[in-house]
Amino acid sequence: MKIFLLTPPFTQLNTPYPATMYLKGYLSTLGCDSYQCDLGLEVVLKIFSSDGLSKLFEEVESRDMDLTDRAYRVFTQRRRYMQTIDAVIRFLQNKDQTLATSICAGELLPQGSRWENAIDMEWAFGHMGLHDRARHLATLYLEDLGDFVADTVDEHFGFSRYAERLARTATHFDELHNTLQSEPSYVVKVMLSILAAHLAREEPSLILMTAPFPGNVLGAFACGQYIKKHFPIAKIVFGGGYANTELRKLYDERVFDYVDYITLDDGEAPIAHLIEHLNGNRDMSLLKRTFCLHGGVVNYVNGSQEFDIPQSEVGTPDYGDLWLDQYLSVIEVVNPMHKLWSDGRWNKLTLAHGCYWGKCSFCDVTLDYIKRYEPVSAFTLCDRIEEIVAQTGERGFHFVDEAAPPALMRDLAIEIINRGLIITWWTNIRFEKSFTRDLCKLLRRSGCIAVSGGLEVASDRLLNLMKKGVTVAQVARVSEGFESSGIMVHAYLMYGFPTQTDQETIDSLEMVRQLFEVGVLRSGFWHQFAMTAHSPVGLDPKAYHIVHDGPDFGGFAENDYFHIDESGAIHEAYSDGLKTSLFNYMQGVGFDMPLREWFDHKVPRTKIEKNYIAQCLLDERQNAIKDHDLVVWIGGEPIEIIEDDISDKAEVVLSDISANKSIVLQIDVAHWLVEWIEKTTPKQGISSKRVGEMRTSFEAAGCGHFNEFMESEDGVTLRELGMLIV
Repeated sequence: MKIFLLTPPFTQLNTPYPATMYLKGYLSTLGCDSYQCDLGLEVVLKIFSSDGLSKLFEEVESRDMDLTDRAYRVFTQRRRYMQTIDAVIRFLQNKDQTLATSICAGELLPQGSRWENAIDMEWAFGHMGLHDRARHLATLYLEDLGDFVADTVDEHFGFSRYAERLARTATHFDELHNTLQSEPSYVVKVMLSILAAHLAREEPSLILMTAPFPGNVLGAFACGQYIKKHFPIAKIVFGGGYANTELRKLYDERVFDYVDYITLDDGEAPIAHLIEHLNGNRDMSLLKRTFCLHGGVVNYVNGSQEFDIPQSEVGTPDYGDLWLDQYLSVIEVVNPMHKLWSDGRWNKLTLAHGCYWGKCSFCDVTLDYIKRYEPVSAFTLCDRIEEIVAQTGERGFHFVDEAAPPALMRDLAIEIINRGLIITWWTNIRFEKSFTRDLCKLLRRSGCIAVSGGLEVASDRLLNLMKKGVTVAQVARVSEGFESSGIMVHAYLMYGFPTQTDQETIDSLEMVRQLFEVGVLRSGFWHQFAMTAHSPVGLDPKAYHIVHDGPDFGGFAENDYFHIDESGAIHEAYSDGLKTSLFNYMQGVGFDMPLREWFDHKVPRTKIEKNYIAQCLLDERQNAIKDHDLVVWIGGEPIEIIEDDISDKAEVVLSDISANKSIVLQIDVAHWLVEWIEKTTPKQGISSKRVGEMRTSFEAAGCGHFNEFMESEDGVTLRELGMLIV
């Protein structure tokens, strides 16, 4: 059986969405022959080429349409666009970086409407950020062309989403179905021509399509429609994030005009069962979490008694078949975390299935991808990291956990250092107290460059109502530990949570202002609260003093709910002011502006003291050392002990990356230290030592009382030089 794994348009330009790689890796463990493609990337490269633009402009000209001002501006420069597009695409693929100087000079690329609101390049990128400037300008150029496509031949087009509006809050299937019954759009025709070539070459018998977001759904169903008409021998399975969150109550039989099966939650076990069924080795009644049409009626089949596949057995994500050297590094907005999302090709990997916290009241905590927590060992993760680096040649990793577990992050960091792996990585976290300064330093040494986490509504009352398990003060202290270690912190920010008042919105903004002003946050993004069907708020709105206000379910998607907040603020009125102020704070400006000046309506004065966050940081206390904590040395290697018999002191000289450093200790302590640096320096095959072992060794060597030493000036210096307690 040949299996075709397909990601329909569109997700990201810079890196493939990981679902098909995960499934391909698992299918390899079953000995299945599979092939994958990122159809979104292929469509973009087809349209946005000199040949593709030539056909696009010919199509527009043949329609003899009235053009919008921005479309007309592009159309009049069409020859210039066709001359430059291939070079720009190569530049964004990091294949011709010499073009950066010409792009920044301002005379190479035609400038459309996106350039009118371009940011101040000097302010955003500084004197030395030539390539970042050029990527941003090339992104504006590409976005102008994207706007042209949307204005002329396909209103649904977007580089990271397609026809998102049709699938968002699509409680009824009518609009999607009607669109699919009409003449395919220009972009869909390009997509189907590429799909046809894949089908003719691979001749698959099973096709797995993932739709992680609403912006993939129309493309997926259009692919299914084409396959059923032109390649009916193949069976089509639809799954992914959209199905998992939105289609759990599906009953509209028309959906199965486009697909044969829809699976929910983790795909490995349902797909394995389907393969057995299609091969005649499993009865349909024993499928797992699968919708299908039987007797003209939608059936949900979940008769399997087998458990899901353990994370240790799903295999290593397989990047084979993907055009890894052809993804585009773009910089659309000047936000440090968004730049990580869109700039550079990151390998995607999961540290643990689900969320170890799993309590946040706005989150889909009842769904499998959140509630079933299952970590993978650090050893297995590093094996997978090494395999992926060998596959892709790329050493950048985005660990895509809902919230990466601190203890597992610690163990992974130690194992990365043990193996001498050189990688760069970032992930999402909760602002746990267990992220001590020492742990942050360890993560940084292992290659961590950024973390993102939910501060949400920066109000302790609302954080408690959300069941976040953190306070604003705790977030500040944890963020300071990361930032002081050289790890960028991005905060997800929320406004409009049920019962939130105008006063709390302004007070939250003041908290955020102070966090940026003292330098413990570098990036953030505000979004308005949305009630979802599978969250505690959606399941029990009365408990949060809100009223469910539709939409009525019509047999297709159910996830996003409208609601009326009986006691809170008019949240939409704060949107522009919150986002504008944050944009300024991220650039280090606007801290002295009164909060009311960010808004075009009257707002209350903040009740938060001006030095609240600074005071929280002053109140920080070092966590007490516990015997079960691990000891890790990341400082320099000892190269000399210089003894002074008169003073009974010895200088331990350490070879460090920038300059040799030293510490002067009692002679017996100095020799003990050199021994323990050797024992606690991460190495392949060496198990980590614990504080209890170090305490016993210190006191057995006659060096004195261990706790007193660690709290002394020498102990503090030792930890500054690289002895971490984690």
